[in-house]
Amino acid sequence: NLDMVRSIGANHVIDYTQEDFTRNGQRYDLIFDTAANHSVSDYSRALSPGGICATAGFSTMFHMLKEMLVGSLVSVMGSKKIGGMGVARPNKTDLVIIKELLESGKVVPVIDRRYKLSEVPEAIRYLEEGHARGKVVITVEHSNSA
Repeated sequence: NLDMVRSIGANHVIDYTQEDFTRNGQRYDLIFDTAANHSVSDYSRALSPGGICATAGFSTMFHMLKEMLVGSLVSVMGSKKIGGMGVARPNKTDLVIIKELLESGKVVPVIDRRYKLSEVPEAIRYLEEGHARGKVVITVEHSNSA
């Protein structure tokens, strides 16, 4: 998926199968981890002071609960913020920047597959396979009858 990620606008891509970004010595202002399979201490080590780590998706429920608890403590006691998507706190300026990136084509959303609402079980099975190369979208059919 590295080429796909570059094609949608990423300037810097790390192949997680070749490199552990939490141990490469670099510091990041923002980490958005879609797998969330690192510990809070790993994220903390990789963040610059004032940095934010927002995670989405977890390998296990235990890992999610642990991150919520330990990440909350780290966030309250220090300058780094670690947690789920809510920790990012988007604001109007950030949203305008994202809008401009999308409109200019510098960032392109990737939709892997679309499923009807009635096909949600099939969509979940597909996601569980772990091979989605973009977002899986569920569409809601609208009825014209009142």
